[in-house]
Amino acid sequence: MLKRVNKIAIELPYPEHGDMNAAAAVQELMGGKFGEMSTLNNYMFQSFNFRGKKKLKPFYDLIASITAEEFGHVELVANAINLLSIGNTIPGNPDSAPLQNGKDARYSTHFTTTAQTAFPGDGMGRPWNGSYVNNSGTLVEDLLANYLLEIGARNHKMRVYEMTTHPTALEMTGYLLVRGGTHIIAYAKALEVATGVDVGKMLPVPSLDNNKFDYAKKFMDQGLYNVLYTWGEADYRDINQIWKGANPETGERLHVIDGMPEGAPVPDFPELPEQFAPGIDLDDYYRILKRLKSNM
Repeated sequence: MLKRVNKIAIELPYPEHGDMNAAAAVQELMGGKFGEMSTLNNYMFQSFNFRGKKKLKPFYDLIASITAEEFGHVELVANAINLLSIGNTIPGNPDSAPLQNGKDARYSTHFTTTAQTAFPGDGMGRPWNGSYVNNSGTLVEDLLANYLLEIGARNHKMRVYEMTTHPTALEMTGYLLVRGGTHIIAYAKALEVATGVDVGKMLPVPSLDNNKFDYAKKFMDQGLYNVLYTWGEADYRDINQIWKGANPETGERLHVIDGMPEGAPVPDFPELPEQFAPGIDLDDYYRILKRLKSNM
């Protein structure tokens, strides 16, 4: 089971005005082939279907632990998209076309299918596809697929980072660059334990240096490049048999945190009358409140 905590991984800047085209770009990090829905579902199905959990427990623990974090990454990307949608339209009479900005937006799905909120699809509106999941059941093959998936995901994050100057998008992407780079190292270490091969030396990979991204620096300074989490569950502490030694990028000590990220409050998004969302007016609200209290 996954235990849900009503927080998001980091605090995101709450903008006075969003950017609907930045939201469209960030959608690729949600439901693209290398987006957070892909990393989540790859690791989730691998953990569900893992054979020999007791015999190969450190590897199972690693995949299961990262699965839990990826759920939080999907949640974080969704909240970034939702924040980037603030202020893109204004309430008005339906005949005044209050959603007219959506007509010229690159991603009209945000204005038609959702109420200017995240969509489980890529940056062009295509729905996320289950064929993006690689779960062969062969441990080394799946670990290598995960390693390459995280490298592809990092490449996409670097490109999206360069597509916008909006601080909300950059804060979220900077954090994911740091944590995604951590996962690349985690799967490389797992492959080395499983095969004896230092995959980072065997295969050329893009630079994992985050210091050139201003919005990633503070997360590096917090040491978030060197930690994995047990989520407070003793069941997953054997990741320390893989996640140990020095970070090959920074030389700093790797360590396991027996807990979870501190997190930040989940943003409360304003109502959008022009999108009929949530579609509950003041009279409706008081009627609902009265019904709720009648059962107390």
